[in-house]
Amino acid sequence: MLVAALVAAVRGFVAPAPAQTTRTRVRQFAAFKQNDVKKLLASKRNAIDALGKAAPETSELTRLRFALAFPSARGTDVASARAALREAVAWRAGPGKAITDAAREAVAAATAGGGWDNEPVRAAAPHAAAINEFITPKNILTLSTDEGDLVYVIRASLIDDRKLMRRVSVAQLTDFFLYVKEVHSLIVDARAARTGRLAGVIFANDISGISAIPDAKFSQALTESSNQYEKLYPTLAGPTMILNLPFLIQGFVGLIKPLFPPSVQDRLVFESAPYLAGLDELTPLTAGEPAKAAFLAEVKRKLPK
Repeated sequence: MLVAALVAAVRGFVAPAPAQTTRTRVRQFAAFKQNDVKKLLASKRNAIDALGKAAPETSELTRLRFALAFPSARGTDVASARAALREAVAWRAGPGKAITDAAREAVAAATAGGGWDNEPVRAAAPHAAAINEFITPKNILTLSTDEGDLVYVIRASLIDDRKLMRRVSVAQLTDFFLYVKEVHSLIVDARAARTGRLAGVIFANDISGISAIPDAKFSQALTESSNQYEKLYPTLAGPTMILNLPFLIQGFVGLIKPLFPPSVQDRLVFESAPYLAGLDELTPLTAGEPAKAAFLAEVKRKLPK
């Protein structure tokens, strides 16, 4: 029973990767190594121009991400990419408008001084008054690698998910996580425009300290927001790391992987992260460069080569 509970905990707290084809997943891993924006724009020029006719208000970089997300024998399945792009544009103009507007204004405020001030981003999040008490830099952080990718690290055991879900609905928490994804998208796309490198987001799910099955509504919010990830932000997600599995289930990784959807299985990286596990909370990662550098080096060592 204990093993079953721990497996359920792992499944519930991992931020799920979006549904994709095997070819897309293979291409996406390659994008973390071969991600020169100019070369990618040139290779997908016909598809990008075709998508521009369907959604002229979108940037070339946005259209590039959608072109890359739908590979075909001829390069890009333009019809599928066009349909997905139109769906994303409709979401941004409709149900997602408040989320995307808030994220854009928050990122502008966060970067106004030339660096990064996280408080405007936290304050502008949907339902921040209720959620920010539970989701803090102690348990969830976004860090940057030297290459420009983001690392979204979650210490699940420090989130009081049951109490949180008594304060907010699944829909409200889903909006919160979509806001986070929009902020990530704005950051990496701005970097791509500035540096010429197509960056992405690496998920680092720290399972250390988990001792109970997660709240079902919390897990539902994670799943619902992640199901929209690839639709709205194609080629943004990188590997999904599951770090510091409890000792009792470390030998059951082969049994755990099939519990995840196939789209997640190919992206899973099961590893120990002793430096991360040794932290009582995540805030030391923002307190000084040595701690951040040690953690990011640990992540880099564990990623697929």
